[in-house]
Amino acid sequence: MSTSWTGLGLSAALCGLTLAGCATRKPYDYTNYRAHPPRSILVLPPLNESTDIRGTYGYLSTVTKPIAELGYYVYPVVVVDHFLKENGLPTPGEMVQAPLDKIREILGADAVLYVTLRQYGTRYQVISSSTVVVAAARLVDTRTGTLLWEGTLAAQDSSGGSGSILADLIGALIMQVAGHATDHAHDVAGMANAQLAIQGRGLLHGPYSPRYGQE
Repeated sequence: MSTSWTGLGLSAALCGLTLAGCATRKPYDYTNYRAHPPRSILVLPPLNESTDIRGTYGYLSTVTKPIAELGYYVYPVVVVDHFLKENGLPTPGEMVQAPLDKIREILGADAVLYVTLRQYGTRYQVISSSTVVVAAARLVDTRTGTLLWEGTLAAQDSSGGSGSILADLIGALIMQVAGHATDHAHDVAGMANAQLAIQGRGLLHGPYSPRYGQE
């Protein structure tokens, strides 16, 4: 499967949405981020506005790695999810309502990353498929409630025809069957979350990175 954009309209839309942005986009204003630099980040399970019920936890499992690689302590998402459920917050919609001061008091997190999934999943056509992940993210300081950073993460992986109608039909059928058993959007989510590390648009490097304070 190749990573290619299909359709100028979707390409233009995702160009405007992604943190990489287009050539005319200005660097992010990190004034609040630098005034309240976090050492630890807690990622809440995403709100899922997509039609794929696997979205919340498929996406969540890919988001901590790039944040940790940037030099932050990231709370284990499975532990956080279990803890919140055991304390009366069984759904992502209820988890995002948890007071920031309580999150800081009980768990000690300096900042919380809130994520809303706009799109997650694969769409199949006759002889092609397109997997799209689009997520809006906000990083908020737990002490003051200040918005430190926000952005949109987007990635797409598409497959087209080979030139043989019969082969394409067989291949499309196999892909659809496999798609029900596997979550290809999980891999595409990893591509989207890699944009968290884009210099000038993503998160700054944290205190456990040798590049801390150099941006």
